[in-house]
Amino acid sequence: MNEDVGDGWATSAAAWIAEQGEDGDYGRRFVLDTPMRARIEGRGFRNALDVGCGEGRFCRIMQRAGIRTTGIDPTEALLARARELDPDGDYRLGRAETMDFGASHDLVVSYLSLIDMPDLGAAIAGMVRALRPGGTLLIANMTSFNTAGPPEGWTRDHDGTPRFTIDHYMEERATWVSWRDMRILNWHRPLSTYMTLLLDHGLQLRLFSEPQPTGGTPEQIARHRRVPYFHIMEWQKPD
Repeated sequence: MNEDVGDGWATSAAAWIAEQGEDGDYGRRFVLDTPMRARIEGRGFRNALDVGCGEGRFCRIMQRAGIRTTGIDPTEALLARARELDPDGDYRLGRAETMDFGASHDLVVSYLSLIDMPDLGAAIAGMVRALRPGGTLLIANMTSFNTAGPPEGWTRDHDGTPRFTIDHYMEERATWVSWRDMRILNWHRPLSTYMTLLLDHGLQLRLFSEPQPTGGTPEQIARHRRVPYFHIMEWQKPD
């Protein structure tokens, strides 16, 4: 059973699996995968915990880089797909907020999963606990100005010019987001919420980047450059 069926993931899992395929959606294929791979390859990471691993795509990417992985996710249908594609993989039902791993991982990854976590403070605390001293926390996240857009988001002016609406930026809130037969509960939080929680754990910021698209249609690239979806952060746990 799913740990929590109130966030839309259980009913959206089949559509999500179909959209992701093996290569991922537009944002993963053309924006995030290349810089995320660059942060994991050739750095001597031996084992990694993928928090909110979904159907296991980034676990498989890390395994191809020679990293032993454990994936955790609260949606059983997504884990079933991960196990189908990677029968020898280690995929576990659970939530970041309540997981209990010892400080034994070189690398902990949150690849677009923080926006799904109701108790962000508990989730980040769990990730930090799972890191060995000197370990790395690698985060790909939606930008906070982007998550402040729904429910209006992209609209058109009276002359048809597309505009993106940002409102109530400082108000932390959950919003239902719908696209391609999926309806998911996402959390908006200002960037300061993320940064404060991470800094309060004594983590040291090693990277902050806002990656540019490397492919896609001209329209997709232009839209992403106007209102980027993502940023990447890398934090290190003190020795």
